[in-house]
Amino acid sequence: MEEIVAEISNLFEAFKKVKEDRIEKLPQSGSDRIYFRIYAGNDTFIATYNINIRENETFFYFSQHFKKAGLPMPTIYSVNEEKTIYLQEDLGTESLLDELEKNGHNDYTYSLYQETLRQLAKVQINGDEGLDYERCLTAKEFGKQAILSDLLYFKYYFVDTLKVPYDKQAMLDDFETLSSFLDNSSQKYFLFRDFQSRNVIVNNNKVHFIDFQGGMKGALQYDVASLLWQAKANLSEDWKDKLLVGYIDEVELLLNKQIDRQMFLSQYNGYVLIRLLQVLGAYGFRGLFERKAHFLTSIPLALRNLRYFMENKQVGLETPEFDKILKLVVNDEIIARFETVKADENTPLVVKVCSFSYKRQLPVDDSENGGGFLFDMRGILNPGRFPEYKSLTGRDKEVKDFLEQKTRITDFLNSVFDIIDISVEDYIKRGFSSLMVGFGCTGGQHRSVYAADALARHLKNKFGVKVELSHLVQDAKNWINGPEVTALVTQ
Repeated sequence: MEEIVAEISNLFEAFKKVKEDRIEKLPQSGSDRIYFRIYAGNDTFIATYNINIRENETFFYFSQHFKKAGLPMPTIYSVNEEKTIYLQEDLGTESLLDELEKNGHNDYTYSLYQETLRQLAKVQINGDEGLDYERCLTAKEFGKQAILSDLLYFKYYFVDTLKVPYDKQAMLDDFETLSSFLDNSSQKYFLFRDFQSRNVIVNNNKVHFIDFQGGMKGALQYDVASLLWQAKANLSEDWKDKLLVGYIDEVELLLNKQIDRQMFLSQYNGYVLIRLLQVLGAYGFRGLFERKAHFLTSIPLALRNLRYFMENKQVGLETPEFDKILKLVVNDEIIARFETVKADENTPLVVKVCSFSYKRQLPVDDSENGGGFLFDMRGILNPGRFPEYKSLTGRDKEVKDFLEQKTRITDFLNSVFDIIDISVEDYIKRGFSSLMVGFGCTGGQHRSVYAADALARHLKNKFGVKVELSHLVQDAKNWINGPEVTALVTQ
């Protein structure tokens, strides 16, 4: 990671002719791309590291094409010779989903969704003009084969993990029927492929779009379905219906003609279903196979979203085996498999999390049963070896940046979370009252402090369990817990 940051710094300096103030690694998303924010005076820029050169080249081409058409995409400023790192315009820090979570389902948020769909229609239709689809990353069209691929993705990475019996040939026959129906669309333009509220950036009441390198030619309905039926957004049926009508009105204005709305809506419902299943396939792959906690916890939301669709919408096709499997995967028993156990005010469990120094006494669990977990952080490069960090702690931003950018602490903690989660879930179910987890390093100042804070946040966010957080070395110095973490573990 240190080498990547250094190359980003060199690329930025060659582009701006000045040295940046600092470079921050941004949280990892679902993709393998790594993002950084560059600060230079009052300006900020985004740097991306991605070893998939073909994907990068497609993104460069799409960005240039859309910017020439006056569409709300980021500008690419500079690319390294290997095409693995590029600098782009920083469109802002707030996504449409952030605005929704901050403001709720109010008039302002609704207006942002309206504007998003207006701009989406322009990108799809105006952006289609002159676009060379031979430059697409995978298939150049989201047609029958791509639809079948999404259905099989759902089958392999989600349905088959449930280990339920079904007629595989009958299911494939139903997939053929559905994919043929959806492929027969007369409205095919540019399709984002992953158009969701996280990929819409809001800045000064204007919307901008990111993460469109997977785009191809396809039906208009797919992207609308992706946005309006995103489980995390949980839009009301009234909002979805009104926003869809407004989107169709905008499409007719851009095309300067009326479209067959009945056929459009019928195929729209089919694409809603395809999108819901594709998302479940992705959650299954990222969660069940790659063991990424965020995706595992999203599965129940996605299943409830699918169940609501099945109970309230119709595609209008005969797919009996497929329908049978869909009813099975959304029943309460299946959803319960993926539910995260949550603590409530009556849950007796208290998780005691601490940091300590191996040079001093190890922490002792004074509960009735004793025991717990102790994790050795000394395999992580110590910031305390460097003069600029000696007087800082694992709470300070400079140390956090060092650990996140120059060590494997994220991998380490993800493994810790997997272990601790098993015990916390079990202890909540069985009514246990205490669990101790300690993180030790050489001085109890940097790595262990960072790790203890990270676990406290994780347990509070995922389980809502009571956490008692302490830092043995720092507390002995009358060190005061930062307000952010103190509020987190006591609220």
